[in-house]
This record gives sequence, structure tokens and C-alpha cells, in this order.
Amino acid sequence: MALDHLRVLDLTTLLPGPLATSILADFGAEVIKIESPLRPDLMRRLPPLVGDAKARDRLSAVFYSINRNKKSLTLNLKSDEGKEIFMKLVRSADVLVEQFRPGVMARLGLPYEALKDINPSLIYCAITGYGQDGPYSQMVGHDINYIGVSGMASLTGTDEPVLQGAQVADIGAGSMNAVTAILLALIAREKTFKGQYIDISMMDGTIPWLQIPLLSYLTSGEKQHRGETHVSGGVASYNLYKCKDGKYITIGALEPKFYTNLCKALNRRDLKRYYMNLKKQEHVKQEFQQVFLTKDRDEWWEELRAQEVCVAPMNEIWEVEDDPQVKFRKMIIETETDEGLIKQLGIPIRLSETPGTLRTVAPKLGEHSEEILQNLGYSSDTIETYRKEKII
Repeated sequence: MALDHLRVLDLTTLLPGPLATSILADFGAEVIKIESPLRPDLMRRLPPLVGDAKARDRLSAVFYSINRNKKSLTLNLKSDEGKEIFMKLVRSADVLVEQFRPGVMARLGLPYEALKDINPSLIYCAITGYGQDGPYSQMVGHDINYIGVSGMASLTGTDEPVLQGAQVADIGAGSMNAVTAILLALIAREKTFKGQYIDISMMDGTIPWLQIPLLSYLTSGEKQHRGETHVSGGVASYNLYKCKDGKYITIGALEPKFYTNLCKALNRRDLKRYYMNLKKQEHVKQEFQQVFLTKDRDEWWEELRAQEVCVAPMNEIWEVEDDPQVKFRKMIIETETDEGLIKQLGIPIRLSETPGTLRTVAPKLGEHSEEILQNLGYSSDTIETYRKEKII
């Protein structure tokens, strides 16, 4: 597999970090998820839970999805013995990913400099809300805060701002940027034979998503407002329309060719002359809307896709699983667990020679602690003592 030569130490919890390391795990990396025996990852118990509703140890469906293919080690990093075990793991690790507030690892006595001293080739990735420095670096936050600071939240909605339906900063700016940065650092290591420190800020990561609106202001002073830009509902040819059955269809006919095809397909050739005429967009939207109300969504979907129009249904979440393209691409998969057959999200990256695979389900808390410590040379008696003392 593409990454089966790598060992990753995963100190992250909840969503951004675990999703990043799960991508590495899907492609073969040995990912050791390290959790406190006293305070494990909260995602383990966050709904939706799978299995028998009466069972006490049910796991989150999200935890299953973003922690598959990993091993679990419980480790109290505040104890001297826990630090010793951790340092031994660092010696053989390729990558370390953590998601603490800046300074936490140093206060634990495990700063990057100390880890670098014992393993100069270590790639250390820190994922935080605002980065390792700057006036906001010590602030707590969540996705909503990061897209608020970056200006992204101001562009969603029409009159009043509307929250995104998914965690753009957590996943797009956090998880994906972390994976990209780790792979870049691994490539660099092939030339330099040295590791490096990666500083991932989820707020920083949302800024490049604003190429058009932010650069429009920085270049010409143009202030783009929500509901008025080309991609936020400001033009008729890139919009959502309600159909006869109450369902919605998405239209993305931005280019002249596709707009012409749309007008022709709707039998409204008279509206072709208003292409990108910003003063006429509300009129065109109203006219398009009246036409779309004459047929059900799926009728329009079949008609318009056959006429080279950028069109697709707006699937509700409960419709996604049955979408033919989603099914064909295996983006919803099933796997067997102790709780029975569960559904997970598929692997979106397709490599022809070294594809990602789902090999093992998410681990139980501390499931591999004994195995990992034995491989480090600890005896069964010592491991049992550490377990009783909550070191593991």
C-alpha cells in the first residue's frame, strides 16, 4: 500500500485530526491512536451510536468511520512512566499529529524540540484553530468561529447569514491541509533526511477558499455580499430551484454555452439576452422558478442532463445513499463489527496501483496497549501494573 512503511502517532480527538490520520491509515500507515485512560476521545460516545440501544459500551458511528484501520493505546502522558513509553514510540515514529492548544505539549514536558532531539526525522503536525502564534493563538474555538474570522460565514445565505451545513474549517482547512502538509514533508524528507514541524491553522486554511470574493475586494475594493455573488445565488444560472414536488434542483450554467442550453431546454430562449446582466438577474430567477414549478425534480433532472446543462438534484441527506453515482463509486460502505453490520463513508481518493482499503474497524479503548508495550520490551507483569495504576 502507498503508506504501509509509515508509523503515525495520533494524539488527536474529535474530528479534524482523527479524520486526517484515518486517511493515512486507509492507505496503509500504521496509526497508533493514543488516548488518556482517564479521559478518552469524546467522539467515542457522541451520537449517532451503533448497536443495541441497551448496551453500555456502544461506539459512535462517526468514531467508527474516522478511526478505522488504527490501533489504540491508552497512555497517561502526565505520568513519568507514560512519558517514557511515549518517547520510546517517538524513536520509531515517522509522523506525530496532535491537536492541543499551543503550549500544551511543552507543559507536558514533550515539546517538539525534545522529540526532534531523539528522532530528527520526525514529522510533527500540530492542528489548531488559529495557529501557533498571533493574538488569537490561545483562543478556544470551533468551526463556526474560524469561518467567522476568515469572512467565509459572511458569504453564506441571502439576507441574514446562514451556517454551513458541514464543518468546512474542521475538515477542508484542518484535516485535508494536515494530510497534504504531512505528505509534502515526507517528500521533502526523502531529499533532506530531516523531519520538520507543521503548523496547521484551521482559520488560515479557510482563506484560500475565498479566492474570488476576497481578491475582488483586495484588488478593486469591490465588496461582495451574501446572496449577490455568482456562486452564492446572485445570478439565475447558478442557483437552486424548487420543483413541483417540493424538491430542489441545482443549476450551474455559468458559461455562455451552458446558459444557452438551459434557456433552450426550458423553452425560454427570450432570456438568453440577459446572460450575466446583473440588473436583470432577479427577473430571470423568477421566470426560471415558474418554469421549474411545472415538473417534479427528477423529471427535470432527466430532461436537462440530456441537453448538456450543468444540472443535478439537490439530494436530501436521506437520499444520498441511494443516488446511483454514490452507489457506483462505493461512497457508502458496510463493514462487520461486534455491534453488527454498520455503514461508513467510503474512500474518495482512488489510486490505481495502491488503493486505500478498510482492513480493520475502529479499535476499542486500549485494545492494542499490551501488544504495543510488549513490542517495546515491557513484560506482562509491568504492563499489568501500569494498567492498575492508570498509566495505560
